[in-house]
Amino acid sequence: MKNGYPPKVCRNCGRPFEWRKKWARDWDQVRYCSEACRRRRSASGEERVP
Repeated sequence: MKNGYPPKVCRNCGRPFEWRKKWARDWDQVRYCSEACRRRRSASGEERVP
């Protein structure tokens, strides 16, 4: 747990990721571990959450 924020799981690849300073303002809205995963999200809107 970094800075009091629990880790999240990427909705695209299923990998866990932790808080980063660049996400400080938007942590509640962050759903993907990287820009690449955000771009590769399913066109149908379905997300691969294990």
